[in-house]
Amino acid sequence: MKRIFYLISKEFRSYFYSPIAYVLIAFFTFLSGYMFFNICKAYMIQMLMSARYPWFAERLNLTDFIIRPLYGNLSVILMLLVPIMTMRLFAEEKRQGTSELLYTSPISSMEITVGKFLSAFLLFLVMIAFTLPFPIILLKYGNPEKGVIISTYLGLILMGASFISLGTFASAITENQVIAAVVSFSMLLIFWLIGWASQAAGEIGEKVFSYLSFFEHFNNFTKGLIDTRDITYYLSFTIFGVFLTYMTIESSRWR
Repeated sequence: MKRIFYLISKEFRSYFYSPIAYVLIAFFTFLSGYMFFNICKAYMIQMLMSARYPWFAERLNLTDFIIRPLYGNLSVILMLLVPIMTMRLFAEEKRQGTSELLYTSPISSMEITVGKFLSAFLLFLVMIAFTLPFPIILLKYGNPEKGVIISTYLGLILMGASFISLGTFASAITENQVIAAVVSFSMLLIFWLIGWASQAAGEIGEKVFSYLSFFEHFNNFTKGLIDTRDITYYLSFTIFGVFLTYMTIESSRWR
């Protein structure tokens, strides 16, 4: 465990030795803040309109008009940013020629894989922490459902872990960071488009594609539904991605 903690600390600090962490955090914070402001602005306009249409006022609620669209958009943004976050994990080691030193060290392949994955996941949690003022503002000036906020963040964290596991694997199979980012984004894009394709895939195909889609499972969390099937999906995907990375690293050590 000490070696894993050392590797996590080393990799996490390395993010801040370059502009990557600062740019990712700043860009994500700016976009999320911009969207929160505009979604709240649109909600206020709808509130004013409801004065003329009482029946519309009954439909207005913070969950459907602010929380769900806000965090739904953030999930798409993370699909773009996570590949940048994970592209350097293994690809940079290979490019610099330090991967051989890492693979011949007494640290096991699983420890290397878990340490790299958790370092990126820790940076992801830091990014997500910058969105916490949004629900705090809603709780102070409105009356949102606290359970929905908790379930939404749980879903966001689980989905982020799945994204990172896929990005880690993409970084492990190439020595080019750009290629790693493109491969990771392409795979995430496929799982996003699967959700759209489910609408025209027939009854059986719709069930299969909906189950495979990242965002269909996340939608349940934004509704306040914490289903073990959704949790199992994200955890299984994360473990599978980490396993693929482990097998890639293990095969590299035997070459």
